[in-house]
Amino acid sequence: MNITDIAIPEYVEVESDERLGKIRSIFERENPKGIIVVEDGEYAGVIGEKQLIQSHIDDDTKAAALMKSAPKVDRNEDVREVARMLVEGDTKIAPVYEGEKLWGTVTGDAILEAVIDNLDALTVDQIYTDDIITVTEEDRIGKAINRLREHGISRLPVVNENGKLTGVLTTHDIVDFVTRRMNRQGKGDRRGDIDRMLDLPVYDLMTSPVFTTNPGESVDDAVAKMFERDVAGLVVTPTDSDAEVIGVLTKTDVLRALTYTEEEQMDVQVTNIGLLDTMSRESLVQSITEVVDKYQEMQVHHAHVRFHEHKEKLRGTPLIQSQVRLRTSHGQVAGSGEGYGAEHAFRVALDKLERNVLEMKGLNADEEYRGQLLRKLGEL
Repeated sequence: MNITDIAIPEYVEVESDERLGKIRSIFERENPKGIIVVEDGEYAGVIGEKQLIQSHIDDDTKAAALMKSAPKVDRNEDVREVARMLVEGDTKIAPVYEGEKLWGTVTGDAILEAVIDNLDALTVDQIYTDDIITVTEEDRIGKAINRLREHGISRLPVVNENGKLTGVLTTHDIVDFVTRRMNRQGKGDRRGDIDRMLDLPVYDLMTSPVFTTNPGESVDDAVAKMFERDVAGLVVTPTDSDAEVIGVLTKTDVLRALTYTEEEQMDVQVTNIGLLDTMSRESLVQSITEVVDKYQEMQVHHAHVRFHEHKEKLRGTPLIQSQVRLRTSHGQVAGSGEGYGAEHAFRVALDKLERNVLEMKGLNADEEYRGQLLRKLGEL
């Protein structure tokens, strides 16, 4: 299946020198999945909600300072490849080209709506993220924003003092609140207003009750629930309890699952692949394969590498955080590390990953064993 009938000839476009204040107003008025940024008539990048949560940035900041790179997609591209590009580009929208001409856009939502009937082969347990990042009701919005940025995520389950689930806070909640407050305040110096917003408790902005799913639910039912309730993710709770948080299932997790194939090769997803500098994607995949291949009885369902750039630099090279996560037949295992440059960070994370693999029960070294990636989804 390709995206010919999934992409749409519609998009919101702004010039690279457009003010952030105007862009925030567009998000409030039109609620787009993202905005296409052009410079001198040529595609330059996109702006999504994740960029807009940087509320310390002044309204006069230009679009060029916030935009991020997103892959150009051919109108006849395979749906699996487009899903992969959206996941690796950490974006919900990509520009669609017909030849050399910008034709329209494709979104993750449009892809999921088109393939939802094919998702009944998967259960939530197979693809949800159990690396839980939460905030409490009393935590400040500023702290929540920092956690969203640091971990590259879009939602935070909110728990009370007893650790029980009471709500969820998303980037959309924050962008919507900040935009409405700024519009009410009018023009002038808003630094003090923003400081007060960041000092508000999470309880004031969180959504409650929380929409949840459980590990045994089919993915097509979970996605249908997301569309029905107009949310981008669900908190995963045990079947017998709706108060304990065991993970999160997002539309990005489902898009990632679409890239599974039946081929006998290591398939690795890379988030923020643009940060790779001194190494290729192929060498990154090979390095993970070499680690996986050492261990008998462990089969890898999926591998995910994520890079995050910090502001700190050493002689011009940014400090990068890398996380390598494997979903295996023995459960999830991950390693994370930091270093100056993506390759250094990746090597540190991979070394930690291997040490964590060794701690998993029932794994024995076997150089002849070739770990293979299990595929969970049939051909679309």
